[in-house]
Amino acid sequence: MAAPLKDSYGPEVPERIAGMVRRVHPAFPVEAFLRDALDGYDALELTPRARHIAAALARHLPADEERAIGILVASLGPPRGDPDAEGGGMEAFVYLPHVFYVAEHGLGHFDASMDAQHAITQRFTCEFGIRPFIEREPERTLAVLRGWTRDPSPHVRRLVSEGTRPRLPWAPRLRAFVADPAPVLPLLEALRDDPSEYVRRSVANNLNDISKDHPGLVGDLATRWLGDAPPERRRLVRHALRTLLKAGDPAALAALGLDGAGPLAVRALSVEPSPARIGGRLVVAMQVVNEGAAPARALVHLRVHFVGARGGTSPRVFVVREAALAPGERADLRKAISLRQHSTRTHHPGQHRVEVVVNGRKGAEATVEVLQGPSSADAT
Repeated sequence: MAAPLKDSYGPEVPERIAGMVRRVHPAFPVEAFLRDALDGYDALELTPRARHIAAALARHLPADEERAIGILVASLGPPRGDPDAEGGGMEAFVYLPHVFYVAEHGLGHFDASMDAQHAITQRFTCEFGIRPFIEREPERTLAVLRGWTRDPSPHVRRLVSEGTRPRLPWAPRLRAFVADPAPVLPLLEALRDDPSEYVRRSVANNLNDISKDHPGLVGDLATRWLGDAPPERRRLVRHALRTLLKAGDPAALAALGLDGAGPLAVRALSVEPSPARIGGRLVVAMQVVNEGAAPARALVHLRVHFVGARGGTSPRVFVVREAALAPGERADLRKAISLRQHSTRTHHPGQHRVEVVVNGRKGAEATVEVLQGPSSADAT
């Protein structure tokens, strides 16, 4: 089992921040700050640890919050490089307390806070920190974000789309944008052909959020964006439509030229092993055939109705493949589904239903019994 994420965010993090601040603000009380920051630190998870450090910074930086923000900005290291070329890692998380400090103590100092977030997001994303400003001063903040769509830094441009996501994971929803995403759309229009895949993927994620509440709007926008679209924009739109495509939304399917009523059929569906066991996996094999007289495109999903703790079922949809089929042509496809216990999905014994969905239409289904515990074959 992997070590908890908080183990990568140990006492060395506040120690490093203290050194950074002391370098630009010699009066900073390092020892008092560290006693405060590390008090109760071990019991906290990663994000609470970052908030705990931010609270300690607030108690030991100057009481003048605008001056304190300036000190934090002055203490920053160099910006990150090309986001399309670099890997991930925990190094940048050293700046998460800076994000929380500005979000919690900078609301009364708008200009200084915008400058700070412009700087911090080039080291570590401010997608969480910008949201309180959007909620408190939406027009003023959106005006800044419009300017940032033309910023030289892809990290700053990405903040425009990622920070305005209505349903950003692990963050409070922007309820005004959930109800009416119209203020966000001009920002996404400005970024749809951004030269950075890192930014374009964020635009797609924002649209995917919007599609959960306004499917028709996103379906119409997709159709408009796909007219004479370059390949990069087509990939953006496809990623933006992923939730609608899994749900078989007709407008999303039509935007991509997928015919839900076309002559595509599913043949020879099988699910192995049967019965299966928790800890192993299911392998679903299927054959999709074009029974028509013209070429057809098939977007194939697998919908698995997992049994819950109380015996009911809930579906989860997996992408299998998209295939272009000539008249009479068939595609033999396979998809493996893990039955291991995951943090995002807990498995329970019972009869699971498996459905093959082609262009939003159920083509065939099968059932498989899932038993408790791994078999000897699975264990090896």
